[in-house]
Amino acid sequence: MQLSRPLFSGAFYSTALAALISLTGLTPVAQAAAPLASTATPGFYRSMLGDFEITVLSDGTFPFPAAQMLTNTSPEKVNKALARSYLSSPVITSVNGFLVNTGNKLVLIDTGCGKFFGPSLGKLLSNLQAAGYQAEQVDEIYLSHLHPDHIGGLGEGDKAVFPNATVRVDRQDAEHWLNPANMARAPKEIQAYYERASKVLQPYVEANRLKTFDGNTELLPGIKAIASHGHTAGHSIFKLESKGQTLVLWGDLMHVAAVQFETPAVAIQFEENSKAATAQRQKAYADAAQHAYLVGAAHLSFPALGYVRKEGKGYAWTPLNYAPLP
Repeated sequence: MQLSRPLFSGAFYSTALAALISLTGLTPVAQAAAPLASTATPGFYRSMLGDFEITVLSDGTFPFPAAQMLTNTSPEKVNKALARSYLSSPVITSVNGFLVNTGNKLVLIDTGCGKFFGPSLGKLLSNLQAAGYQAEQVDEIYLSHLHPDHIGGLGEGDKAVFPNATVRVDRQDAEHWLNPANMARAPKEIQAYYERASKVLQPYVEANRLKTFDGNTELLPGIKAIASHGHTAGHSIFKLESKGQTLVLWGDLMHVAAVQFETPAVAIQFEENSKAATAQRQKAYADAAQHAYLVGAAHLSFPALGYVRKEGKGYAWTPLNYAPLP
């Protein structure tokens, strides 16, 4: 059977609608553009390492003047390396903390900047809460070192943000940064680092919740501190192992992925012992590439987890592929 053609065409309806609008005095209502949302999702990323739940917590970002701050190189070389990764100086740089739920203990590794460096940072606590935890639930805090961007989240005024947590740090770092004599000898622009360390750690000292360790130390079953001195006198990295899976958290072994993976000899101005820090960085890269385990670091782009492979005379970084939890 032959189908009949429509009685009226689309053009007819358009003309009729225009005539109706004209007769009634109605005018079409324009749809306003949607406003910019100007916010992002909370800064946490969760994955499993064997039986350990790992939650990366963003403390925020800041613009880092890599071309001026990196050493054993030149601004021109830094800018060329950044350009190969479609970046330029200053580089928007992440500050990350790592929350580890072992099933028995809730452990926070580094605490971000707190109030020390302005409104673009200090978000770790709110992101911890967004991730489903409260500060009171944190049992232990492990600090890679006592620079302000790793300890600022410990305190609010004269109060401990994590009132039930025991804070652990390498003895050499504690003895250095909590010693008033060292502060007195330090350059004036560095003295604030000592003051900040004393201030945020004081509530934990008073509550007998600051505990030190010496070098390579098992802190909990499956979590080990590994001496990586150089960036500071007692800088530590942390090795996590569960069910045959490994994650090593590097603290401040490296800062600018686009430059320092390709050229591990590139250092940074605020390393206390640049030669030792460079040796530790090269050692960590080689071990991660050889054994193909997961790594994370305080200033890798959030969510800051991935793998390292050997590439030419240097190394390359492969971010962890996103996979939802089961």
